[in-house]
Amino acid sequence: MILVVMGALLSWGLTGLVRQYALKRSVMDIPNERSSHSVPTPRGGGVAIVLTFLLGAAMFYSMGLLNTSFFVGCCGAGALIAAIGFLDDHGHIPARWRLLGHFAAAIWALIWLGGMPPIKLFGLTFSMGWAGHVLAVLYLVWLLNLYNFMDGIDGIASIEAISVCLGACSLYGISGQSSLAIVPLFLAAVVVGFLMWNFPPAKIFMGDAGSGFLGIVLGILSLQGASQAPEFFCSWLILLGVFIVDATFTLIRRLVRGDRVYEAHRSHGYQYASRKFGSHRTVILAVAVINMVWLVPLAICVVMKWLPGIGGLALAYGPLLLMAIKYHSGELERL
Repeated sequence: MILVVMGALLSWGLTGLVRQYALKRSVMDIPNERSSHSVPTPRGGGVAIVLTFLLGAAMFYSMGLLNTSFFVGCCGAGALIAAIGFLDDHGHIPARWRLLGHFAAAIWALIWLGGMPPIKLFGLTFSMGWAGHVLAVLYLVWLLNLYNFMDGIDGIASIEAISVCLGACSLYGISGQSSLAIVPLFLAAVVVGFLMWNFPPAKIFMGDAGSGFLGIVLGILSLQGASQAPEFFCSWLILLGVFIVDATFTLIRRLVRGDRVYEAHRSHGYQYASRKFGSHRTVILAVAVINMVWLVPLAICVVMKWLPGIGGLALAYGPLLLMAIKYHSGELERL
């Protein structure tokens, strides 16, 4: 717990230093017609999350609290994604090269984690072999990219990471797998430190280095949980439901319409909602409430086997899909 508190404080301090660096080097996010903010704001603050998390993970590893496979797989993949994001924040890396790096990081993580663990469907446990490993790579690449897509208003990526990690800690505590809660608890604390600077109105943005890093680390944590018990994987998908549903539904609509999906836009449901309510704070607090009041209890029901995984996902995603439709996720932008 001392390390957890220190992680929050170190992340807070490093974010302040990164902000000074960004201001001096003019690493700024300048508002345009696609932006959800109106004031030039420093970006790249997610570097503080990355550095603090990697340092904490190294300390946990030295204390024997993390095994070598998870430490090398998670930290190696996360560091690669953060490096790609950092370079992209300071210039521009073509999408194809970014995507190549994303696949390399996902494959690296899965090699060390032992591939896709068995999953449970309709009461039966399946090991999908090589097909499962391919799907796991696609899952990690999609999760890190959707996290980047969803980091479009002040505080939303931070609130989601904190909510999901604390939700996962509750799952592990209730199911008697408390040792698995160490990393998500530390990650939540690190993001809290960053959120002190990122809460609306944000003094610094996370940037691709931070959002991509959070996406792949959360994905790796979900696979780590699934390796202990198949129910954990569906539970993690439930916890991540707000981001998964909005990003996936938006992407599908844009693909069907023929849009260039890597071009900047502001047609996610949460972006429409922030414009409707005229407040980033209202939207991110709503995300926190949905996560803790709706999604966490459903995830607990799945872990405790009171609900089948598919049933829990359907109950979780159904209302989220209706909300995505209500808030025009993926529709042509209403500028």
